[in-house]
Amino acid sequence: MSENNLQVLLRRRPQGEPLAEDFEIVERPVPLPGRGQVLLRNRFLSLDPYMRGRMSDAKSYAKPVDLGAVMEGATVGEVVASDDPSFAPGDTVMGGQGWQRFCVVDGGRLRRVDVNEAPLSANLGVLGMPGLTAWVGLEDIGEPKPGETVVISAASGAVGQVAGQIAKARGCRVIGIAGGAAKCAFVKDELGFDACLDHRADLDTQLDAACPKGVDVYWENVGGHVQAAVFPRLRDFGRMVMCGMISQYNIAPGADAAGAPQGPNLGPIVRKRLRIQGFIVSDSGWQRYGQFRAVMLGLIRSGQLKWREDVVEGLEDAPRAFMGLLKGENFGKLVIKIN
Repeated sequence: MSENNLQVLLRRRPQGEPLAEDFEIVERPVPLPGRGQVLLRNRFLSLDPYMRGRMSDAKSYAKPVDLGAVMEGATVGEVVASDDPSFAPGDTVMGGQGWQRFCVVDGGRLRRVDVNEAPLSANLGVLGMPGLTAWVGLEDIGEPKPGETVVISAASGAVGQVAGQIAKARGCRVIGIAGGAAKCAFVKDELGFDACLDHRADLDTQLDAACPKGVDVYWENVGGHVQAAVFPRLRDFGRMVMCGMISQYNIAPGADAAGAPQGPNLGPIVRKRLRIQGFIVSDSGWQRYGQFRAVMLGLIRSGQLKWREDVVEGLEDAPRAFMGLLKGENFGKLVIKIN
C-alpha cells in the first residue's frame, strides 16, 4: 500500500487548556492485521469532550492515553484487509479507533453498518456513543414522563440534541440551554424544543419564565453557572442526570479555582427527595446497542429525530477543532472528515 498512516499523537499532558504543542502529527507505515483482526481506512473521526480526561494522568474511570501514543477516538470507515471471516474488504463498519487514517481492530469489536439507513458519520453521533449516552441516561436515570419539564444543558451539542428530542418524543415539555442566538434558534426551530435559553444572558430570569412550576429532569452536560441556576428549580422527586461537566475539564488538578462559580447548596437533595446520579455509557450501554439503534432509527424514520454535525475537513486540523470543542466553538456533533 503506497499510502502512509497519518496519526495524531499525544506529545505532552496539558496543564489547563490543551495547546497545539500538546499534540504531534506523524506519518508511519500502514499496519497489517493479525489473526482475527481487520484493517480499516477511517473515514470519520468523532471528537468528544471526554477525550480531555484521557489526556490527563489523573485517576479516572479509564486508562489515560500514553505519551507518544495515538489519541483515542471512535471512527467509522471501510475494511481494507481482513483476517476475520465475518468481514471482507469493502464492508462499512463502526468500531475503529484513534486519531489516524488507518487502524487495526479485533473483528469482535466491529459492527457492520448500512449507509442506506443514515449517513456514515451519523454512526459517531445520533447512532453512536453520544446518542447511546442520551438514551441510556434517560432510560436509567432521567425516566421522563409525559407532561414533565425536562431541561437540557448544551442542548445543541452531540448528546444534548438527542436527549432533548427523546424526551420530546415521550411527551415532555423540553427546555434547552445553549450559547448564543444561533444555537438557541436551531434547538427551538429545528429540533423542536419548546424553548431554548441563552446561558450568556440572565439565565435566572429566563428559567423563571420558561419553567414557572420548576424542573422535573435536568440533563447536566456543563456544570458551573448553568448548574447553579437550574439546581434550585428542581421539583420534589426531580432527577438530575450527571453526564458531563465541561466547564471544569480544563481546570488542572490542584489548581486554584478562585472566581469559579460555587456549587449549589446540596441540602435540598434530602428535602426534595432528589435523585442525582452520574453514569458512564460504557458500563452497560453497548450491551443494549441493538435496542437503542432500533429506537433511534424509528425516530429518524418518523421525523422525530434530527441532528446537526460540525464537519471539519482533514485529520491535521483535529487538534485545533478539539481545542475549540472545549470552548464551545462547535455547532452540533463535531466530526473530522479524514481525507
